[in-house]
Amino acid sequence: MTVIVGYRPTPEGGAALDRAVEETRRRGARLLVVNSAEEPPGSPEPISAERGVDALARRLSSAGVAHDIRQLHLGEDPCEAILAGVSEPTADLIVIGVRRRTPVGKLITGSVAQRILLEAPCAVLAVKAP
Repeated sequence: MTVIVGYRPTPEGGAALDRAVEETRRRGARLLVVNSAEEPPGSPEPISAERGVDALARRLSSAGVAHDIRQLHLGEDPCEAILAGVSEPTADLIVIGVRRRTPVGKLITGSVAQRILLEAPCAVLAVKAP
């Protein structure tokens, strides 16, 4: 059994990760984190993707959760990565963070959450940031 979470270091991403850890424990499952964190452009001291993944792995290990982390690279589609994780026969839940956006904002930039909700072949838990 696997729980999949789409993660970015945002309030919504943090809420989704917290809930995914909760669901993973409750179900006795393994957690697959699809990490779409990016290095900030133009930062004087860029945060490497490896450091971010290492910090995320430490956080999950200290929470006692069996996990795998898939780091997305520039240009990779988070929807495709999350939905590809569902192709495993044991994946039964996707957890995503959502935020309120205007209809025009959704039209212009699309919505990862909306696409996952519509295309996922399993249950999707949408979580709002506190």
